[in-house]
Amino acid sequence: MNTISNFIGGEFIKPVSGNYLDNYEPATGEVYSLVPDSDERDVELAVIAAQKAFPIWSGMPVEKRSEIMLRIADFLTLHLERFASAETIDQGKPLWLSKAMDIPRAAQNFHFFGTEILHFASEAHATNQHLNYTLRTPIGVVGCISPWNLPLYLFSWKIAPALATGNCVIAKPSELTPMTAYLLAELCQKAGMPPGVLNIIHGLGAKVGAAITKHTAIHAISFTGGTKTGADIARTAAPMFKKLSLELGGKNPNIIFDDCNLGEAALTSARAAFTNQGEICLCGSRIFVQQSIYDAFKEQFLSHVSRFTVGDPLEPGTVQGALVSKAHWEKVLSYIELAKQEGGTVLCGGNVVNPEGRCENGWFIEPTVIEGLSYDCRTNQEEIFGPVATLVPFETEEEVVAMANSTNYGLAAVVWTENLSKAHRVAANLQSGIVWINCWMVRDLRTPFGGVKHSGVGREGGFEALKFFTEPKNVCVKL
Repeated sequence: MNTISNFIGGEFIKPVSGNYLDNYEPATGEVYSLVPDSDERDVELAVIAAQKAFPIWSGMPVEKRSEIMLRIADFLTLHLERFASAETIDQGKPLWLSKAMDIPRAAQNFHFFGTEILHFASEAHATNQHLNYTLRTPIGVVGCISPWNLPLYLFSWKIAPALATGNCVIAKPSELTPMTAYLLAELCQKAGMPPGVLNIIHGLGAKVGAAITKHTAIHAISFTGGTKTGADIARTAAPMFKKLSLELGGKNPNIIFDDCNLGEAALTSARAAFTNQGEICLCGSRIFVQQSIYDAFKEQFLSHVSRFTVGDPLEPGTVQGALVSKAHWEKVLSYIELAKQEGGTVLCGGNVVNPEGRCENGWFIEPTVIEGLSYDCRTNQEEIFGPVATLVPFETEEEVVAMANSTNYGLAAVVWTENLSKAHRVAANLQSGIVWINCWMVRDLRTPFGGVKHSGVGREGGFEALKFFTEPKNVCVKL
């Protein structure tokens, strides 16, 4: 039984309460580690440590901060196998996915922001009589709260730009998936990061997340997670005039026009719906297919999905692993039942899977495809965040754009067409923070990332992230 510790002031320490939470392995449904049940007292200790470290870290030459972050990136790559195994056991995703995406992209986050900070330039505006230039300084102590679906990937996505810009961080990983954040602290020590620069507090959102949000010495909050929690954070932090970056839920449309590359669209759409058990905010769960190719697309799509083996995430042949928790497993199953009540027909999947052996009590569900639902039913409007996708036919471009925009969410969208003019036109009319055309999940760290409507506030990535974690100051000089 592993016992996880908080990381405060460069040391691993027990929670002040002395209490711990059970941490389950999703594939077995069994407790395999203990997580600190921290509270506002632990957050206070972390804030004190961060305040003490801030003059050291913010005053450090940017080249030195960069070197430390690049060492962390190198260490993550060196220890890929260890971190990938920990991520899979903790979250339930297939081991090949942890190796191919989660851990490499976490390393890339540290490498990218560790180098981008070297090229972060301020603006200058000259006239005949005056020169205006902009200084950007770190905010101070900031809070970073990350989700359970891509644990280290999104944890590093937040803390890396915050650290690169000279801030000290109070970070909270999800209590459901704390392991790789815990292991990361060891690498930060080894890389030479000064004590107190990064503090990692484990525990429940209602205790730790709330304490971070309301602490008067924490001046910015970067959060990725559910829309309801994001609203709660905004309700507390906005009246305190904290900077907020909220990357929230999604109910993403995947639009298949009849002039697409059908084979490529069907294969990538299957991946886009069910990668990581559908537990990615960017998954394309609402698949709109033009009527003239509906049957042809459905046949190919279902053929791909039927080959997605569900089972032990540590086995190399597994395509889809376990859902992260029993509560989430039950939620997804309830939506499958709701879809049936709303008149949907289950084309494949929809059942619980009980693999033989060590995973017989794990939280597995078959990849599920449903048709026959209206675009505005609950199943097609509410975020399920699991291995459930719907097929909805459409006739015209105007009709599908209206259906795609009908939800409260606006995070990501996918468009499949070989018509360049149509691609640009539809992308411009979709209410979405990102639109992929003839591809999915392609990542360029220089680009802004975030959503519209209930999918969030603000943008992450590239210089947008560095700007968020700094305060601009204009200086005007008479020449």
